[in-house]
Amino acid sequence: MNKILIALFFILCGVSVSAQQDAQFSQYMFNGIYVNPAYAGYREQWNIHAFYRNQWTNYPGAPKTFSVAADGAVSDGRVGLGFQAMNDQLGASNNTSWYATYAYRIPLDEAGASRLSLGISGGFIQQHMNISALQASSVDIDPVILNGRKDALLPDARFGVYYNRERFFAGLSANNLLTHTFQKSDALKEYLPMKPHFYFTAGGLVPMSEQLVLKPSILIKEDRAGPTSVDLNAFLLINEKLWLGGSYRTAFLKKSNLKEGLTKPAAIALMAEFFVNEKLRIGYAYDLTLNSTVANNYPTNEISLSYFFKHPKARMLSPRYF
Repeated sequence: MNKILIALFFILCGVSVSAQQDAQFSQYMFNGIYVNPAYAGYREQWNIHAFYRNQWTNYPGAPKTFSVAADGAVSDGRVGLGFQAMNDQLGASNNTSWYATYAYRIPLDEAGASRLSLGISGGFIQQHMNISALQASSVDIDPVILNGRKDALLPDARFGVYYNRERFFAGLSANNLLTHTFQKSDALKEYLPMKPHFYFTAGGLVPMSEQLVLKPSILIKEDRAGPTSVDLNAFLLINEKLWLGGSYRTAFLKKSNLKEGLTKPAAIALMAEFFVNEKLRIGYAYDLTLNSTVANNYPTNEISLSYFFKHPKARMLSPRYF
């Protein structure tokens, strides 16, 4: 067990130029605040959203992530406010983060259906390395890990821009803007570096009939060190009650700092989001790795829960689209 934990830990975290550190969710497109602080207040009604992701279920040391977020609009929809807390555990590493978010939303038409939003988040990331999970009599552990800091509380900031109109959205955002500056030269910086991540998202709605709406979207994630991650998504909204769809996740490996001959990562995610009523939504995602690794035999399960506090003056007639 310890050998497996060590192998997984170093494969996913120890090579600082080949792995992205931000927690990964498949259902991010149903609450954009996870990748862009400027999304806060988009629905113009307060809502609470929670994720639990068990990646590579039953594989020892595999990632487990829990997050809860709340956001809404004040000042006649001009200001979005939000809060997010997350715990992300991978092998011997355990990160907990807290962020408060402010977004200023600028209407671009008289009806307020088209808006440009600027958002910023500030908070802290608590890093922890559990050395006991790495202890094994037959394996030598790097002295940098044994003698370095095992805990650190790091300030952080995020920034984003988000544009939406009735049937289209696009956003740019950046995470981990401060953490790398405050990491010292020790075990955490050597094996758990926190690098800035950049996101581009875009998508739209294509009405198919009175009962069906198609929602294609894309997410591109870049950390300027590892592979560039790309998600291609497509969903159908049926009778404004049920989202059915999925994602294909891959990456670009042609970078000067990456080794030649790396296996191109790929995965698919199948998802369903059901509206129990106007206030409650339940979601589930099933991910499967495709690229001939040990992870192929360990699927990923992710569940989400959303609750909406209906506001009679909200301009958004439905919280279901973006």
